[in-house]
Amino acid sequence: MSPIDRSRSVSVPTSTTPARSSATALKNPLGSVLDAAKQGLADIPRFVKMGADVFEASHLSELKRIFGGDAKPDRMSDGKFVGAKGQSFPPGTALKDIPAVTPLDNPNPSKTLLYVNGIMTPMAGQLQEMQAIAETADARVVGIHNATQGLVADLAQCVTDKLDKGRNPAVDTLADTVYSELKAGREVHLMGYSQGGLITARALFDVERRLRIEDGMSKGQVEKLMSKLDVETFGAASTRYPDGPNYVHYVNNADPVPTLTGLGGSVDPLDFIKDAGKGAVVHRFTDGNLNPISNHMLDTLYMKHRVDFDEARAGRF
Repeated sequence: MSPIDRSRSVSVPTSTTPARSSATALKNPLGSVLDAAKQGLADIPRFVKMGADVFEASHLSELKRIFGGDAKPDRMSDGKFVGAKGQSFPPGTALKDIPAVTPLDNPNPSKTLLYVNGIMTPMAGQLQEMQAIAETADARVVGIHNATQGLVADLAQCVTDKLDKGRNPAVDTLADTVYSELKAGREVHLMGYSQGGLITARALFDVERRLRIEDGMSKGQVEKLMSKLDVETFGAASTRYPDGPNYVHYVNNADPVPTLTGLGGSVDPLDFIKDAGKGAVVHRFTDGNLNPISNHMLDTLYMKHRVDFDEARAGRF
């Protein structure tokens, strides 16, 4: 099915950042490029710390991180739930028994979000992202950890996730959780970022198949049951999502991950082969600088553009 895209335009996409006047741009066209480059370079130290050292590695210990040489500690948490203070819980733990990350000024928000992180993100990095989500969405946030095994292994796993091949513990935990919650008659709100969006899509397709095969539901019955799911993705690497859930997809035109491996940017010649899910809202915007890593960040970029889910579904960004 074709998604409802409230942001596409035949015109060139407009940046959400303040534009320079045409006079200034004509007077010094190189200046804006240099400013963007400086901003991108200024961001690099933080990204090196978070795993982007793939571009800066200069000694053995850093190279080992890229190729997963020291990934065992994080791999032990693959597919586990993540709660407050970085506590981990085994798959199958009831969501109500997991202490969630909450906003600093509101320890008892009414809604709960289930979040899956992207590549090259250890547990501490996911916890930081969960706090940013909690503050922005004013919600309890429980994570499902997508462990990193180094850049090479993480990228290889993205390929197998796209092909729906091999086992991914985060996919299994998310699919089992969503299936159990739906069968119990409960609504679920999911968030997936980068590979986490791809994991979310794969898990939802698993749930769809399970409801059809194990429970003998018709396509219409499956879609009706899965309409209890609210799903948000940010810079996701998936091109397809099953019908039924209520979707809002955020795509930064300046982010190569969703534009090249996901739903595509505002101008996408391959749009006809992609499926955001029936009735999906795809919010495309342009924000960032010359640093593609900066343009892909969840907490410092995508969360700036997120609005309340109901507002987003109504196209009010």
